[in-house]
Amino acid sequence: MDLIEYFKSRQEEMVSLLKEIVIRESPSTDKKAVDICSSFVAKELKKIGAKITRFPQKQTGDLYLAEYPSEFRSKEGSQLLVLTHIDTVWPVGKIKEMPFQIKRNKVFGPGVLDMKIGLVVALFSLRYLKEMNIHPKRKIAVFINSAEEIESHASYQAIQKLAKESAYVLCLEPALPGGALKIQRKGRLVIRMEAKGKAAHAGTPEKGTNAVEELMLQLRQLQKIRTKSISFNIGLIGGGEKVNIVAEKAWAVLDIRFWNIQQKKKIMSFLKQLVPQLKGAQIRFSTESFTPPMEKTKASSDFFRKVKKIAESLGMTLEAGKTGGGSDASIASGMGIPTLDGLGPDGDGIHAENEHLILSSLPQRTALFTEIISQL
Repeated sequence: MDLIEYFKSRQEEMVSLLKEIVIRESPSTDKKAVDICSSFVAKELKKIGAKITRFPQKQTGDLYLAEYPSEFRSKEGSQLLVLTHIDTVWPVGKIKEMPFQIKRNKVFGPGVLDMKIGLVVALFSLRYLKEMNIHPKRKIAVFINSAEEIESHASYQAIQKLAKESAYVLCLEPALPGGALKIQRKGRLVIRMEAKGKAAHAGTPEKGTNAVEELMLQLRQLQKIRTKSISFNIGLIGGGEKVNIVAEKAWAVLDIRFWNIQQKKKIMSFLKQLVPQLKGAQIRFSTESFTPPMEKTKASSDFFRKVKKIAESLGMTLEAGKTGGGSDASIASGMGIPTLDGLGPDGDGIHAENEHLILSSLPQRTALFTEIISQL
């Protein structure tokens, strides 16, 4: 039985485990819920002989590291790092509106594709190595992030530390639609823009300075940074106190995305050059979060060619692609570590109510991942 056929024979078990993980809802901002789900997965990994290390967190869910084999002694910088995350964008209770269900060749449910199926792939690949008594050439370190969707300084630091100890990094985010891997991702800046004016009665607006108007003028200015490569989204906005008061304060939170660090520098330079447009107004901006871009590097391109050959040995054809969304893979890639993303199964509807996994891709991608961690 070849590897793909083997995982086809285990597909029912894989879907059953996926259901157990999905019904344990785990929104990023609900520590209790995330910890319940993470603990369940950690116990499953421990069953196959992985060494489990928990990193307690106060505000977000605890972080976990599963190392396989548990007694493997690898040289510094030689381990294989696998990035996963267990948190989702969906609140507890969403499972009632988006029940876990299989319709023809698709599996639906909150977080099913992004990225709880990645955890299933990692677990069954390691289980296969143990059952077949296959000894990997490197220690395999599976990192389970609890706050990938909202970004976390603790997880960022953990990934940086683990990446430094790794020869290769694999991220089990879902594939691009059609199955391509991701060797480029946009970076992301979350910027908070604030405007301050002077309150006055709405009947005598000339006595005040309207912060909402100032903010609107600044946002119009910021639209100039939009290009084919740089995207700009006004995600949140607010301001004012009452309708009959000239607004003293206003704010907006912006999502700005870009392909490389040079574009990021251009954005920051533009922001620093902004000046108030209304007399008496004040403006300021702050960076709420930053995700580096996953730029196309020689290290990752060479790594892709190596994995492409492994896929061909399984009768699979792999393509390399890019996406505007961010992931933890960008952290490792930015450090110069050979990194590939999108190794999870195929599907669509991430962050949407039609989120689904294409079931037929599950045994193929699990076989590919298993072969990769066996050969590297």
